[in-house]
Amino acid sequence: MAANGPIVLVEDDQSDADAICEALQTIGVSNEVRYFNNTHECYDYLCTTTEKVFIILSDIKMPVMDGIALRSQIYHNPFLRKKSIPFIFFSGLATQEVVNAAYDLEVQGFYKKEPSFDALKEQLLTICLYWKKCLHPNQEF
Repeated sequence: MAANGPIVLVEDDQSDADAICEALQTIGVSNEVRYFNNTHECYDYLCTTTEKVFIILSDIKMPVMDGIALRSQIYHNPFLRKKSIPFIFFSGLATQEVVNAAYDLEVQGFYKKEPSFDALKEQLLTICLYWKKCLHPNQEF
């Protein structure tokens, strides 16, 4: 993780992706956003990039391969697991079953997307501030 590295956003709903990107910009987060509208492209990027990713924000409901499956692939891939990229679910879908499945795969957070833009900004600010201050195995001390 690099506090100044890119934020990986995995979201199939373009309007949600636009709102998240706008909220990040509005709250002053200067990290670039690497946007993926499907999990396969995200996984390929994570396997090949030399960038030190700041965090992954992923939706749950995605076509073809959902967010839980993406997290599972990352979790079971020794190369990606060693990168220790914080993985946060940021989704409109939040049931006990889904939350349990996410934490079984050791996600670092699960947030239900807030419906208002102000609440969305507050959520994203909380997430980004926490991870910018948190010590992490792959950061330089």
